[in-house]
Amino acid sequence: MARHQGDTLKILDRYVVGQFLRIFGICVLGVPLLFIVIDLVDNLDTFLAQGATRTEVALHYVYQYPYQSLVGFPIAALLASVFTISSMTRRFETTAIKAGGISFYRMTAPIVLAGIVLSGIALALTDLVPVTNRRSEEVLGEEETRSQTLRLTFVYRANEGRVYKVRRLDTRDLRMSDVQVEREGTGPAYPTYNITASGAHLDTLSSRWVLEHGHLRRFLDSTNTRTYGFRELWQRAFDETPEELRAEPKEPDEMRFAELGRFINAIQRSGGTARDLETAREMRIAFPIACFIIVLFGTPLAHSSRRGGAPMSVAIALATTIFFMILIRISEALGAGGALPPVAAAWAPNVLFLLAGLALYGRVRT
Repeated sequence: MARHQGDTLKILDRYVVGQFLRIFGICVLGVPLLFIVIDLVDNLDTFLAQGATRTEVALHYVYQYPYQSLVGFPIAALLASVFTISSMTRRFETTAIKAGGISFYRMTAPIVLAGIVLSGIALALTDLVPVTNRRSEEVLGEEETRSQTLRLTFVYRANEGRVYKVRRLDTRDLRMSDVQVEREGTGPAYPTYNITASGAHLDTLSSRWVLEHGHLRRFLDSTNTRTYGFRELWQRAFDETPEELRAEPKEPDEMRFAELGRFINAIQRSGGTARDLETAREMRIAFPIACFIIVLFGTPLAHSSRRGGAPMSVAIALATTIFFMILIRISEALGAGGALPPVAAAWAPNVLFLLAGLALYGRVRT
């Protein structure tokens, strides 16, 4: 009897998850295509003005597809969970399953597990998307020129307490002029020092900055100071890239997760704020996890709304999707503006839908 019950559960699991994945597959392919059509209509005049060929435009959207798919993952997961459960409920399959001694929780377990797997796939996509986004710009020649290769009179706070004061940085020639490097020490073993140099150039072989024509002052204690003149001097830790020193704002979707983190640190060390980028970085994790949470919310919601048939299912899915996307945008704006901490702003929609989903699950008759 136990073996028969186990076989029944396996058949049920395959049936439920098959229904879910079939609808998810249709939606995750169709939703990005809808986004692409809308974007094409909005930007067609721009493409024509740039003289882009049909092939270039097509390749542009091929490279854009991973990003559009990632945006569509939670939407497709919600539509799949709502349509799967609502159709099973309309056909009285859920009633028959419950009558067979299988609870609603056990019946929907494959969908919840599928939501977890989809969240993992979406997380993997988040590090692929910046690469394909850059390629999509390159195809149309839209890659930002970032022609401002100079940065004038700035302070950069590096690791180990070092502070750089630079009058002029040229990222094209890989040179700096009027450079000061300071570090606050704790004593003779780790002394305070000050370096002044007329300039610096980047040694591309060692990927380190070489200071030119200056002086190094080491403050061993309050009365003992040593001064050294030098023609060239390099520090092992002075290896920040020109882009890090420039800390030029970029679009978050152009940077991978680790690169985004380094860029945020560079901006903060330069004395700037990067709340919008911090929020975007947290969203890189929170948004993919939303696939699982939205499934956990949509499954009991579809079961509790039995009346109305397919039109009601569509209305529920669309209303929930619109509300969820609006909530994400509002929360993201609050995080970028400083009204909420970046972590709270990124995860607030997920937490709200998770609590609502658990509450709906608690009300389902099993």
